[in-house]
Amino acid sequence: MIAIVVASHGKFSEGVVQSSRMIFGDQEKVRAVTFMPNEGPEDLMKKFKDVLATFDETDQVLFLIDLFGGSPFNAASRIVAENLDKYALITGLNLPMLLEAYTVRDKPVAEVVSHLEETAKAGVRHLELTAF
Repeated sequence: MIAIVVASHGKFSEGVVQSSRMIFGDQEKVRAVTFMPNEGPEDLMKKFKDVLATFDETDQVLFLIDLFGGSPFNAASRIVAENLDKYALITGLNLPMLLEAYTVRDKPVAEVVSHLEETAKAGVRHLELTAF
């Protein structure tokens, strides 16, 4: 089963994980990491390492990150770069992406990435109404 790290600027990651629990129930090996205004990159790296220590060494890990190029992305990408065989990272975190990740956790992380990219894009929709 793929372990999932959900990370963001501020408490967005905690909120989206909480929302996912309301819809999908509690999930094993899903952790939220926050990057708060008073913290620096080393604080963030410590949080990631602490979360990773709660997973099994053999777990594949998927990082779902809020923003490409931000501090959570930069820190997580350093970790992923050292573990390319079993870690992956996707940005643009949204609730449909996280929920879909729960349904494909039994697949190899490399297969999951492209699937989740499409799911995240499909999660952005507009309501089209026509007047009578």
